[in-house]
Amino acid sequence: MVYTRKNQARLTSAEKRRFVNALLELKRKGEYDEFVRTHIEHYVSDGDSGLRVAHMTPSFLPWHRRFLLEFERALQRVDPAVSVPYWDWTVDRKPGSSIWGSGLMGGNGRRSDRQVMTGPFARTNGNWVIKEGETDGDFLMRDFGRPQNPIELPTASQLAWAMRDPVYDTEPWDSTSSQGYRNKLEGWTSGVGNQKWRNHNRVHRWVGGHMLGGASVNDPVFWLNHAFVDLLWDRWQARHPRSAPYLPEKPPKAGSGPLHGRITARYETMPPWDVRPDELLSHRGTYRYA
Repeated sequence: MVYTRKNQARLTSAEKRRFVNALLELKRKGEYDEFVRTHIEHYVSDGDSGLRVAHMTPSFLPWHRRFLLEFERALQRVDPAVSVPYWDWTVDRKPGSSIWGSGLMGGNGRRSDRQVMTGPFARTNGNWVIKEGETDGDFLMRDFGRPQNPIELPTASQLAWAMRDPVYDTEPWDSTSSQGYRNKLEGWTSGVGNQKWRNHNRVHRWVGGHMLGGASVNDPVFWLNHAFVDLLWDRWQARHPRSAPYLPEKPPKAGSGPLHGRITARYETMPPWDVRPDELLSHRGTYRYA
């Protein structure tokens, strides 16, 4: 049966409560932290050795589609009626937007230590203790807009810049690719300062705190951001039906240079699953967006 992922702004109070309760139950059972560890393990940058599948690579979109599906299935084992909502950050752009209400994601971190003090994921409520992180504290941190170095959420025009590109990805297939939809959506550029960050990356920077770096899954808003990114890939495919839905088709040959063995081609498998990007080009038989 095909289920629906909804815009978080259109969730009912009951839907918010069920989603949050399922999140808290996964955390209580220790399953949530397994997802944090998976993301940390596969957050491999351009400068690191080995295969890149999650970021700075063509498989950014199919890898996170599968990651979201695994997480959603875990939620549905708790409550079959739950699905991951998405956050349209081109519309809901303010700290007072519905996503940051006490019934969903909770608010910003306090100024002194960036600790989130409101909502279901506040450490003071005792239900959300950070165990897999890159900081000393065990509380969730946010720093909306990074006041010390201000940054804004992506605009509709910045997103449109990415959506216009008809090519899925281009060489060198990493964070330095100046053309191609994947990197423009992921958001790595050669800009200076905050102009370096676009779209998906800019969202992580704007939320701040735990949303920075490989341990970003510690903040549950990670899933709402990536559900929107997943939706955008679907919209891009509909907008460019004659474009190859994934590139590269074939892996770089042995002896071709530093890219050999570092990226996943269309018909190669992505760890930690035995699944290929080609198997994740469509979600229509599993879920839809409303």
